[in-house]
Amino acid sequence: MRAKTVLIAIAVIAVSFFMSLKAMDWLSPNGATPAPVLAALPPLPAVSRNSSIIAPIEIPLRVIGASADRAAPRNFGGKAANPVPQLLQNADINWTAARGTISATGAQNALSLATPLNGRLNIKGSISDSAKGALGNALGSLLGGNVAKQIGSLNIKNVNADAQIQGNVAMTSRPVLAANWRIEPNLTAQVNLGDTNLSVAGVRVNVPAQLKPTIDKAVNDQLATLQQRIRNDPLIEQNARREWAQMCRSIPLQGATAPPPHLWLELRPIKAVAAQPRIDVDAMTLTLGINAETRITSTETKPDCPFPATLDIVAANPGRVSIGVPIDLPFTDINKILDAQLAGKTFPEDGNGSVAVKVKKATVAASGDRLLISLLVDAKEKRSWFGLGADATVHIWGKPVLDLAQQTLRLTDVKLAVESQAAFGLLGAASQAAVPYLEKALAEKAVIDLKPFAANARKRIGTVVNDYQKNDDRLRVDAEITNLRLDGLAFDSTKLRVIAEADGTAKITVNSLPGL
Repeated sequence: MRAKTVLIAIAVIAVSFFMSLKAMDWLSPNGATPAPVLAALPPLPAVSRNSSIIAPIEIPLRVIGASADRAAPRNFGGKAANPVPQLLQNADINWTAARGTISATGAQNALSLATPLNGRLNIKGSISDSAKGALGNALGSLLGGNVAKQIGSLNIKNVNADAQIQGNVAMTSRPVLAANWRIEPNLTAQVNLGDTNLSVAGVRVNVPAQLKPTIDKAVNDQLATLQQRIRNDPLIEQNARREWAQMCRSIPLQGATAPPPHLWLELRPIKAVAAQPRIDVDAMTLTLGINAETRITSTETKPDCPFPATLDIVAANPGRVSIGVPIDLPFTDINKILDAQLAGKTFPEDGNGSVAVKVKKATVAASGDRLLISLLVDAKEKRSWFGLGADATVHIWGKPVLDLAQQTLRLTDVKLAVESQAAFGLLGAASQAAVPYLEKALAEKAVIDLKPFAANARKRIGTVVNDYQKNDDRLRVDAEITNLRLDGLAFDSTKLRVIAEADGTAKITVNSLPGL
């Protein structure tokens, strides 16, 4: 009985002692040391990024040829001058010609259009008796050869002769884009006629020599009219104004039924750029583009985008889309990410240490050029038979660094705050041995993965770019975002800002043109 009483007494004492320890644990100050004083940061200013959309407009040569073929008249005609007015009276010299299909070729930045010509030349008139004797000498002088002997005793009254016209017309253009949104076509043309002959009163007359100046004049008159029309054509400027107005806007980055907060991408074009036309064996390519300021806003804006009076002529480069936007991440969102990564973790993770520090909660705040990670931890000394320990809030400083390759935010120069030394002091000297583990763990584990934010930004920007996709009988527009990278980091007391740069491709193919 006595032994039993002793055992009961020992048990009561042990329980009382254990409860006393727990009471001390519960009633301990829980590391209630003052937190580090945070230096207030001014709000981040509104920021915009320079963006550009450069699109080569490819016009296949077959399309240019087809357009010219539709626009150019197929039949030509006119009257030629009398080659021998002193001999041939009442002359009526007519020519008609029909062209074939116009073909287009290109090389060395020159566009060539060519078409065959086929027609007839007809000469009517009369020769007086007094002129018969001089006909041979006149035609001989004009045309060469011993003509007089050929016509010597012929009794010539009326002339009605026909000859075939065969040849081609070739036009070359070396277009130059001017700063005033107009094209200087730099057109030249050449008429080539086959060597055919016409018999006038028994005398052979060379048709090209007689007709080519007349056709040359007709072609050059048409060419001058066409050149002036192209030079004054406002088509490029009109299309550019329409696209400029479409781009100058604030674009929602979420669906109409999405819950707040709502964000808008403001696109404000500020400059128009272009490269000189390039012509190869397949197509003529005219490169046009814009430089714009872009930013993400929390409210819809009405940007002011005056249309530029002049183009900036730049070197030719491939079509590209480059859109830079700032992404603002509130620290309340970052807290959730950090807490999910650290809460419930115990350090050292391998269990080899005199103390076990379990993270219960993690938050982050900004001060100066550093971030302050505050951890609510439960620290227990393993050597204590009764598991003596306590909760404490410890504060650890670190400088944020953006890992561009991994698209993550890491901390460097991780150090325990001076104020937290006292918190660990409450837990005993052994607990301070956990400090290096905790600092190392934060340097390795306190990594904020920005890939989801980057993927979301890429998706949203891609949706904006897709708005410009077009595919119809006249035009095809291909544009897409192929890559998004993070570039640049800033923060204030409430948010962290990462700059996203989206890259992509753009190309416009013209399927048909109006008549030239």
